[in-house]
Amino acid sequence: MNHICLIEDEQKVAAFIRKGLEEHGYSVKTAEDGLSAQKLLQQEQFDLLILDVMLPDTNGIELCRNIRKTDSNTPILMLTALNQVHDKVSGLKAGADDYLVKPFHFSELLARIEALLRRNKNKEDDHMLVFDDLKLDTWSKTAERDGKKIILTAKEYTLLELFLRNPNKILSREYIGEKVWEISFDTGTNFIDVYVNYLRKKIEKDFKSKLIHTVIGMGYILKQGK
Repeated sequence: MNHICLIEDEQKVAAFIRKGLEEHGYSVKTAEDGLSAQKLLQQEQFDLLILDVMLPDTNGIELCRNIRKTDSNTPILMLTALNQVHDKVSGLKAGADDYLVKPFHFSELLARIEALLRRNKNKEDDHMLVFDDLKLDTWSKTAERDGKKIILTAKEYTLLELFLRNPNKILSREYIGEKVWEISFDTGTNFIDVYVNYLRKKIEKDFKSKLIHTVIGMGYILKQGK
C-alpha cells in the first residue's frame, strides 16, 4: 500500500481527496499548514506528497524547496488555483514533479499520482544492479551475493560496478584502466589483473559458480559459468 501525505488547508478539498484516495487503496495522512507538514514528514516516510501552493503559514513553493533540501526522491505533486505559466515554472523549479490546477477531476489526480509512483519505482530500480545472485546497490554502495554481504574497497566497488553495467561483454584491460583508474593502460604492469583477482576472491569465495572469467588475450567478462 502506497503512503501519501496530503498538505492542504481547505478542509473540504482535503476530505474529498483523502476519501477518494483511500477508496482506491492508498493510505493518506493530512497536514493543514507548513509547520505541521514538516513535523509529519520528520516522523514518517511517504511514497508521494500532494502539496497545495496556498498555505496559511507559508508558500507551498517555499515549502517544496525546503523539502527538497533533505529529500530529493519522494515525488511531489503541487495543487494550485493559479494557472499562470510562471507559477507552474516556479513550482517545478522548486522541485515539484508535477502540477495540477484547481478545480480538477479526481480521475486526473489519480492518473497523475499513478504516473508519478510508477516513474519513481522505475527510478528506484535503476540504482540496483543485479546479475545472477550478485547485487550492487549504487545508492548505499553495498554489495551482496546470495544474501551474503561483501565488503569492497573503493576501487573494487568501481570495478564491480563496471562489470555489472556491462554483463556478458568482454572488457579489455585498456577499457578497464580508462574507466576505473582514468589512465591509459600500461602493458608493463599487471595491477588491473591483481585488482580483478581481489574482486574475484570476494565475490566468488564460498560460492560454487564463478562470475568473472578470463578471456585469454582479450580481457575479462562477467557471465554465468562454472
